[in-house]
Amino acid sequence: MSEGRQAARRSPGDPWGGVRPFSIKTKLGALVVISVLITTGLMLVAMRTETELRFITVFSMIATLLITQFVAHSLTAPLDEMNTVARSISHGDYSRRVRENRRDELGDLAVTINRMADELEAQDRQRKELVANVSHELRTPIAGLRAVLENIVDGVTEADPETMRTALGQTERLGRLVETLLDLSRLDNGVVPLKRRRFEVWPYLSGVLKEANMVASVRAGIASGSGGHTRTDVHLHLDVSPPELTAHADPERIHQVVANLIDNAVKHSPPHGRVTVRARRGQGPDSLELEVLDEGPGIPRSEWHRVFERFNRGAVSRPHGPGSDGGTGLGLAIARWAVDLHGGRIGVAESERGCRILVTLPGPSSLPS
Repeated sequence: MSEGRQAARRSPGDPWGGVRPFSIKTKLGALVVISVLITTGLMLVAMRTETELRFITVFSMIATLLITQFVAHSLTAPLDEMNTVARSISHGDYSRRVRENRRDELGDLAVTINRMADELEAQDRQRKELVANVSHELRTPIAGLRAVLENIVDGVTEADPETMRTALGQTERLGRLVETLLDLSRLDNGVVPLKRRRFEVWPYLSGVLKEANMVASVRAGIASGSGGHTRTDVHLHLDVSPPELTAHADPERIHQVVANLIDNAVKHSPPHGRVTVRARRGQGPDSLELEVLDEGPGIPRSEWHRVFERFNRGAVSRPHGPGSDGGTGLGLAIARWAVDLHGGRIGVAESERGCRILVTLPGPSSLPS
């Protein structure tokens, strides 16, 4: 039973005035009324037919017990089913669900149990995906680093700069993974203080883009020594208007947002593509709007709501760039977390070409005191 159906049931146009005709309270009240009517009717029959009172009492008790048994069964049967499903969930079986075929409080409880089972199943799936993704991401650099070191120890290769660059590349990859896991831990804990300050947007974003280009160049040099590939063919473009635009936010967290969005856009850009970072004043006072646009295949509208979920690597199974991997699927989730800390919004926006991610950060006057 969806929330829409529940809301419709309680809508102002409800002829029952918000009282559900099949609620448990209604059923119990009807049970009392019917029992009284049966007893009263039998008493009237006894008075007119001169039937002994003891027979009337027996008939009244039997009729009342039958009706009570019927109502009690209608109430206890779904509770037994819910108990069975809850026991299965407690044992780790999230596949079972409660039937949502009632229009009373037990129906609402069934919806709640099913929603809880869906969330637990999703969390269990994410936990398994985390173990699988981290294991996969760790295995490759550790194996590569071990192979390089074994070759040096066995005398197969010398510890020349090229060999050490290969080892450094694997170490850098491990470091990036550990940093991502630390960000995930902060995300789960949800207790990260914001250090807001006012800063000029143009020099700040220019520094973020320069750092992204520098990191890409370093990775390219390391990857070439280890036989891998990384993206250096994508051009990063910055568009800030007006040039004196300022923002009031935590620069470190906004750096996470922009860096992760750029990294994701570069991975899905075509060869020699272009990624644009655009900054504008928002609609509110001192608010800021950031856009990151790429020229890749874009994201299907049906996937928009899943873009910022953890471990989601999108509908495009493989990035466009030669040799680029899909990452851990945590970058956009971390970006959403950082934006949420600021009380802002992040989402996929309409775009004629590629993918367009829109970030809106409120000004200090818009924040709750």
